[in-house]
Amino acid sequence: MAERLAIQGGYPVRGSKLYYGRQWIDGEDVRAVEETLKSDFITCGPKVEEAERMLEDVTGSKHAVVVSNGTAALHCACLAAGIGEGDEVITTPLTFAASANCALYCGARPVFADVDPETYNIDPASIEAHITERTKAVVAVDFTGQAVKHKEIRELCDRHHLVFIEDAAHAIGTRYDGKPVGSLADMTCFSFHPVKTVTAGEGGAVTTNDDALYQKLVLFHTHGITHDEDLMEEAPHEGPWYYEQIMLGFNYRMTDFQAALLCSQLTKLDHFKKRRQEIVNRYNEAFADIPGIIVQKEIPESDTCRHLYIIRIDPGKLTCTRRQFVDALKAENIQPQIHYVPVYWFPYYRHLGYEKGLCPKAEEIYAGIMSIPLFPRMTDQDVEDVIHAVRKVTDHYRK
Repeated sequence: MAERLAIQGGYPVRGSKLYYGRQWIDGEDVRAVEETLKSDFITCGPKVEEAERMLEDVTGSKHAVVVSNGTAALHCACLAAGIGEGDEVITTPLTFAASANCALYCGARPVFADVDPETYNIDPASIEAHITERTKAVVAVDFTGQAVKHKEIRELCDRHHLVFIEDAAHAIGTRYDGKPVGSLADMTCFSFHPVKTVTAGEGGAVTTNDDALYQKLVLFHTHGITHDEDLMEEAPHEGPWYYEQIMLGFNYRMTDFQAALLCSQLTKLDHFKKRRQEIVNRYNEAFADIPGIIVQKEIPESDTCRHLYIIRIDPGKLTCTRRQFVDALKAENIQPQIHYVPVYWFPYYRHLGYEKGLCPKAEEIYAGIMSIPLFPRMTDQDVEDVIHAVRKVTDHYRK
């Protein structure tokens, strides 16, 4: 006989709330920030450069530029790619809005390609179907941390002369065919929001192997201002204090105390990845035989450091709606989240002329998905509590 749900008066699986994500800040992180706050530089100092060198090591990229957040990273990448008025940028609807908004910031039009129904990542075949003479770039999102199909997307971009921008906000630590994400696309964008695998409080970065793109990224994130004499029009100039604005850029800098936190967090990336993979493996094992639950598939090329773990309810096997399932989990003190509402469903995009139905696979997936708790500080008992709650709710609503 199925357990009585907490939402119907039964006992909850656990006594305290367990949220879908949580940062891990320890004493080393606090000391790193404190030392920087007490130093001579709390911005525009050496910790920023140290964070960039560490990111180059982690990603295997030639260059890294740290910025104020992941959205700034995407904006800078689009600017560096030369995206402008009248251009089109292909991306996925199953993502945070910034993956598409970055095209709008540049005066371009986002074009939404559908997703693979098993991996939930952007489908290369759908990308190709949406390429026009106006297409300038592809922003491919490593949804939940799983790498996109790099080989196929790279071939498409090369054949159609498109810039390949990878939105790896979820994917630091992930490898594709043995190579780290951050070294594969023309530009790769990261986010260091608190619930991401490593955090700087807020923050982001762009990595690239292209010297010319790197030079543009540096300029765009610092007002378009340079101290580099090779780039100046007035050289020689009057003194070492002299600088020039040579393009219109933005103030997207990261502070040194944020960079100090990021440096400290990056030293723990391998540990964070290992624990996340342990939890993912346990979830995969537990949910494989639960009727009514669909698990996101992974391509064999992706050695994934998962930011999110998503389950999807099968409406053909359960009597409840997604809302009822979520509410029941919350009553058991397991707090899921939904990632993401299809971007073109938002009123702002509707006012731009986008309509529902553009990407039917993404919309079908959205209707049933939810992110369940996944973060390194979860105990084995926390993991078992989540599994227990999902089983309990599924058993109650099974047809």
